[in-house]
Amino acid sequence: LKAGGVAGVCVDLILFPLDTVKTRLQSPQGFRKAGGFRGIYAGVPSTAIGSFPNAAAFFITYENVKSVLPHGSSSYLSPATHMVAASLGEVVACLIRVPSEVVKQRAQVSPSSSTLRILSHTLCHEGVQGLYRGYKSTVLREIPFSLVQFPLWESLKDLWSWKQGHVVDSWQSAVCGAFAGGFAAAVTTPLDVAKTRIMLAKAGSRNASGNVLAALGGIWRTQGLSGLFAGVVPRMAAISLGGFIFLGTYEKTRQLLL
Repeated sequence: LKAGGVAGVCVDLILFPLDTVKTRLQSPQGFRKAGGFRGIYAGVPSTAIGSFPNAAAFFITYENVKSVLPHGSSSYLSPATHMVAASLGEVVACLIRVPSEVVKQRAQVSPSSSTLRILSHTLCHEGVQGLYRGYKSTVLREIPFSLVQFPLWESLKDLWSWKQGHVVDSWQSAVCGAFAGGFAAAVTTPLDVAKTRIMLAKAGSRNASGNVLAALGGIWRTQGLSGLFAGVVPRMAAISLGGFIFLGTYEKTRQLLL
């Protein structure tokens, strides 16, 4: 819990400006109308509050599921174990992440409005259900992301450990996390764009229904391939750096505590 929480807070707060740029590039009104480079920390209170419990929930689930499934380095089931553990971790973590993400992204594209004002406006007009708009699309983004990132991270660590004859250090785990995160970020960007459009859609609009395929289809028809991969560069940069900080901090903190 502590290792996951500390890692989550570190990465979310350090890389928040890159996340804001990515969200504004993906927003329906476009980068400049969404705020450009102004108010780059808009929505950060939502992230600060949700980050620790979100990351802690993920790693508690991930480590516990991994511990009850076969995961030895010699087992051919090891990649599948990491995939299942990471997927279940994301389903649990998204229960905390999605409300925080909805408020954060709406604040990022409306830098003149405070986080508290956006939260109260959402609850007033859409209720608690409004805070969970995009839950399905977030899970549908996070599970493929985790299916790529975590088995790749674990495999790279195992390979590095085998080559040097001992368990990887925390900085080596961080390097593996950076590579795994950047690759996973690139291939799942269209799902991230769809999630952003759903969360930012006006209540009652077509995207507000949360249909991921419909959102992807609309983006493809209006903007083509460039629309589906909007924000891919800052997303890859943020998640590569995030993978380095997040997974490296997690390993180091866990080593210190255990």
